[in-house]
Amino acid sequence: MRVVAVGRRPFVTAFRLVGADGMEVDDPEDMLRVVDGLYAADGVGLVLLDSELYSKIRVKLADYRKKKAVPLIYAIAAPGAQEENSDYSKVLRAMLGV
Repeated sequence: MRVVAVGRRPFVTAFRLVGADGMEVDDPEDMLRVVDGLYAADGVGLVLLDSELYSKIRVKLADYRKKKAVPLIYAIAAPGAQEENSDYSKVLRAMLGV
C-alpha cells in the first residue's frame, strides 16, 4: 500500500524525501478533489494531509471517512508550521455523525 502526501510544496517535498508519493495543491478545494481521487484509486493505504488546508475541509472529509475505512486520512502540520491544538472529541463526533 502506498503513502501519499497532499498539500503545499514544502509539506509534500518533506514526505517525498522519505519515500512517500506526493501531490501538490494550493487550496482546500483542490485538496478535496485529490482526496476524492485517492479514495477511488487502488493501493493507497495512507493519505497525509497538510493540516492548514485540511482544517478548512475537515467536515467534508468526515463524510469520506464514514463511507470507507481505507485509505486512512491523517492531517499533520507542515515543517516549520505552528501546530494547532485539536479537540479530538469534536473530530470524533464529526466522523461519527453525532
